[in-house]
Amino acid sequence: MTTKKYGVRYGQGVRDAFVDLVCSGMSPHDAAAMFGASDRISFKWWLKSGAMEIKQGRDGGQIVDLVAADFDAGRFLSLEERIEIQAGLRQGWGHSRIARVIGRDRTVIWREIRRNSSPDRVYYATRAHNWAHQQRRRPKGLKLAQNPVLAGFVEDAMDEGWSPKLISRVLTELFPDDGSMQLSHETIYRALYVQTRGILRADLARQLSTKRQSRNPHNRGSRFVSPYKDAFTISDRPAEVADRAVPGHWEGDLIVGPNSASAIGTLVERSTRYTILLHLPENHTADTVATAMIAAMKDLPTELRQSITWDRGSELADYRRITAELEAPVFFCNPHSPWQRGTNENTNRLLRHWFEKGSDLSGHTPADLKRVQNMLNARPRPTLDLQTPTYRLARLLETA
Repeated sequence: MTTKKYGVRYGQGVRDAFVDLVCSGMSPHDAAAMFGASDRISFKWWLKSGAMEIKQGRDGGQIVDLVAADFDAGRFLSLEERIEIQAGLRQGWGHSRIARVIGRDRTVIWREIRRNSSPDRVYYATRAHNWAHQQRRRPKGLKLAQNPVLAGFVEDAMDEGWSPKLISRVLTELFPDDGSMQLSHETIYRALYVQTRGILRADLARQLSTKRQSRNPHNRGSRFVSPYKDAFTISDRPAEVADRAVPGHWEGDLIVGPNSASAIGTLVERSTRYTILLHLPENHTADTVATAMIAAMKDLPTELRQSITWDRGSELADYRRITAELEAPVFFCNPHSPWQRGTNENTNRLLRHWFEKGSDLSGHTPADLKRVQNMLNARPRPTLDLQTPTYRLARLLETA
């Protein structure tokens, strides 16, 4: 601490220690007294740190036991990890560096700081830990039932034809610093379909564009079983695939037309960038795609059929037949990870020169696809030292 004209200036380290003491059970009065601060200052510090509920009275302290609050530390951040986050922030570290130190993903750190910092945008580890514990307590009170003003806003907005998602976004814009006046669109839907009586008017569901009086469950009927449950993932792929040193490893995907009504299959060899186009005039079901792929690749030498990497789309559900007939294992990317097929993604971008987005792809004949395939494979590639994929593939075939 340092002296100033009208008293003492307390540094951030003192306020950190004050919050730690209160969160461990000491009253704000006693915690502030340890640093020679007055009750007025202790109230100001506690208010700025978030002012969580504490026991009433001069001897009251934070009501949550920090040890008991370490619930499921493998899934949720532990107190020790939050202390590391606080220390990193005080030293000016970025989210990525903090994440590396504690062994968590960068987005976990970003969300933690965003959710559990105090109103004055300062992160206190013990305060964040107690706050997270309080927020996770069950059962929780119903937010709309506890806030008539918020419930009234939702009802008025829905009477004007607003969707729950729009209401949620507008509330966030109107009350950016007031969590009590914010809620997710899912909370509104639950209030309409599950918790209606006593919270929102029973007739509000009619204001939705769907006019449904009950939710339409997505798991109705037999449970969906993924066709890729036992498939190889990209993490199972041999290390030699990544460095492109060994030829014969392919990446594939579909180029689709409007509303996915038409499609063209694309296969790209990783080391040569040689491209094969699959003609799919009728549909792009799993059986159709598998048949076209086997026909296009079966005459390649075995050395050029080492593996195939594909997106996790339903069009390759018949991957077992492909693997058996081509003697090439099929590896699937992680969901929503197109960058794991980077070579194929770049090739599909080049193909859009001939197959524009929004155009019907079903009108292209096999001859059309062969002509485009030849032009693309005759295109010099900077990644190949301006050699062409056709030239690189020919050299491989000569030595095979």
